[in-house]
Amino acid sequence: MKFDRFSIALLVLRPDRPRLDQEAEAALQDAHMAHLADLHEAGYLLAAGPLLGGSDEAFRGLTILNVEPEKARVLKEQDPAVKAGRFSVKILPWVVPRGAMHFSHARFPRSMAETMVD
Repeated sequence: MKFDRFSIALLVLRPDRPRLDQEAEAALQDAHMAHLADLHEAGYLLAAGPLLGGSDEAFRGLTILNVEPEKARVLKEQDPAVKAGRFSVKILPWVVPRGAMHFSHARFPRSMAETMVD
């Protein structure tokens, strides 16, 4: 049997993250979203989104990338929110039977303001 290989990246909220005012936090979130959109446009990122609630609120976001784990780590560590110390990154290799997962090209928002537009 053949398998497709992906990398799962989890963003983990750091307990020692810098405390930011509301304006700085909003700017950092927009930079984070722009980074995700850039990764998608470059063909690396297949899907991404926040993790809401759950038993472990430290896990804040999940991305699926079509690159090897080492490359996924490099790409995710370039995220402005990771560079700023808000998140750490956990990378997991993931394999599924070939063809089991399909991802369509979508437009990823580059800012929170874009998420409000239908």
